[in-house]
Amino acid sequence: MALIVQKYGGTSVGSVERIQTVAQRVCKTVREGNSVAIVVSAMGKTTDVLMTLAQQISSNPSRREMDMLLSTGEQVSIALLSMALQELGQPAISLTGAQVGIVTESEHSRARILEIKTERIERHLSEGKVVVVAGFQGISNQHEMEITTLGRGGSDTSAVALAAALSASQCEIYTDVPGILTTDPRLVPDAQLMSEITCDEMLELASLGAKVLHPRAVEIARNYGVPLVVRSSWSEELGTRVIAPASSARSLKNLEIAKAVDAVEFDTDQAKVSLLHVPDRPGIAARLFGEIARQSVDVDLIIQSIHEGDSNDIAFTVANDALSKAEAVAEAIAPALRSHPKQIQEANVMVERGIAKIAIAGAGMIGRPGIAAKMFATLADAGVNIEMISTSEVKVSCAIDAEDCDRAISSLCRTFDLNTSPLQKSNTPSPIANAPPVRGVALDCDQARLSVRHLPDIPGMAAKIFGVLAQENISVDTIIQSQRCRIINDNPTRDIACTIAQENAETACYALQDLADLWGWGEVSADTEIAKVSVVGSGMIGHPGIAAKMFAALAKEKINIQMITTSEIKISCVVAQQDGVKALKAIHDAFGLAGKEKVEVPA
Repeated sequence: MALIVQKYGGTSVGSVERIQTVAQRVCKTVREGNSVAIVVSAMGKTTDVLMTLAQQISSNPSRREMDMLLSTGEQVSIALLSMALQELGQPAISLTGAQVGIVTESEHSRARILEIKTERIERHLSEGKVVVVAGFQGISNQHEMEITTLGRGGSDTSAVALAAALSASQCEIYTDVPGILTTDPRLVPDAQLMSEITCDEMLELASLGAKVLHPRAVEIARNYGVPLVVRSSWSEELGTRVIAPASSARSLKNLEIAKAVDAVEFDTDQAKVSLLHVPDRPGIAARLFGEIARQSVDVDLIIQSIHEGDSNDIAFTVANDALSKAEAVAEAIAPALRSHPKQIQEANVMVERGIAKIAIAGAGMIGRPGIAAKMFATLADAGVNIEMISTSEVKVSCAIDAEDCDRAISSLCRTFDLNTSPLQKSNTPSPIANAPPVRGVALDCDQARLSVRHLPDIPGMAAKIFGVLAQENISVDTIIQSQRCRIINDNPTRDIACTIAQENAETACYALQDLADLWGWGEVSADTEIAKVSVVGSGMIGHPGIAAKMFAALAKEKINIQMITTSEIKISCVVAQQDGVKALKAIHDAFGLAGKEKVEVPA
């Protein structure tokens, strides 16, 4: 008999009729010979209603009382669904997070799961009952017995964690779309359903704003090898399989607070090409990387930093044996990128050999402010200066001097307790056989760009900035350091920028301005009128031209790229917020991701 964990979101249980439909689906799963545990969210907009009630009482309610209030929403759902199952003749019992044994940190409103005590749920399952569990919630410990909630996407997290703890055959996430699509069907109705996707790809898409699965849930599936399927609760379609690596012998203790960093990766076969003072207008990146792709040069990291005046800097890394060709392409195309060919101060080409790329990687980095700062501080303490920074949800990569590589590796391994971690050239995710280079396109319009100008170009500056943001509990997404070095008062300086949630922009600005005043830095500013559009796909590894194709799609729509950052399986561009949806549609179309049928999303 297979054990299946199913999770139903708020729209799936949004009315009595929907709850009855879910009950019928659950009974069908049981009749097929399966043992079933169900995790449910609060009905429809219940959580929003409860939050509104709280705001009417207090403008700043305590997080403890908010957890006490919000946890009641799921209790309504589990009781009603259990009743509906019983009416169909199926034995069922409803359990709160505390009753089922979901033990969490004592961190109200954003607790992480420490362990799940499965004895009670296993007993009920052995009796032939369907166990209906309240998602989104747990209990701090047996002494205090404080009700906690897991934060946004908490029911997804509850379901996958329960599947891991029970060694379930499969975890099925039921939602209001037929599975994981190439982009948001609310914005692009001809988005195509994927039959399968890797956990690495899903982590990137989930972190970029694709709301079908929460990154924490994908993180658990990846860490524990949980077979995951995303399906529609409104149809019988097979949905999308999220392919997890083979299950490891990872302990179920401290389930969500295991090591944030799993490995230190490095690559000493790198060189860097930079174009400084490139005119800031649409089409520049498309022309540069289009020509690079035509010459079959495989580019690794790409960054375009924040503009200064009417110009930008663009830098990329390549393998050493491709440097001569990459440099020749850059030199040849530089005149064409200038506002006038004789403007030789524009698009200056600079080449640096002896570059190494070093990275920390781990799904546990998700939503944990301070991991990047810890890496930067470690490198600073080791006297290692950072030349480039490129980030993804599960990896932070830095370009450094190759001579510093061994010292950087040993320091990072000590910091993240990875003495037994294999030290090797960067591991890249394995794509699914015959997968397209680009899996999906995501748009995030809820970000702000935070910029700090004129930082001294010495080890430790990035550590100071991101250490302050971590103290404010502000998660950082994209991080970019300028390539241009400006001399101020005889001291070399650079600019650094990052993207954060819009809601944190004001707090971040105040915190960093205090630091800037203390250290004599330049301007600190935040721009909330931006959008980030990204392509994701493990199949893009070893396929030159993906970035060029993306940039060309934006250039065709006359959309200016304000920032660029990449990882092995992701390319992200910051554009003006007003251009966000247009950029998403243009890129989705450029990669031929549209399906033949339009996806209808229930109201």
